[in-house]
Amino acid sequence: MITTHIQRHGTVLISVTGTVDEEAGPALQRALDDVTACERDLMVDLHGAPSMDADGLLHLLALHRRAESLGLRVLVVGWQPQPQQLMADVAGIRGRGSATGERYPLAGFRRLIEERAQRARDLSDFGAGWLSGV
Repeated sequence: MITTHIQRHGTVLISVTGTVDEEAGPALQRALDDVTACERDLMVDLHGAPSMDADGLLHLLALHRRAESLGLRVLVVGWQPQPQQLMADVAGIRGRGSATGERYPLAGFRRLIEERAQRARDLSDFGAGWLSGV
């Protein structure tokens, strides 16, 4: 479940609870529908999101891109171990506990993650299609 709160001080707070996957996409897209010129910041709280897949990561990146196009500064907090490890694996960063959450704000890192997450998603879709045709 994804909840959105607009605080009085110009911050949009999106709290994510549960798995961030394909089903989270529509809620993440709607989260910025009511943003006005008064809002300056977007904070995405992932404390309640223990797991994420490549689809969810792509939706999170799309949310970030849309927020930036609206002129919002973006901060993602509360990275849990599995989503952080997924990002590290997708980026090709080895080692437990790699600081991918701290790298997330960097535009180049986000582009790298987006390209590799899309590739991982395409490969999983191809594998699922191939297996269902067997």
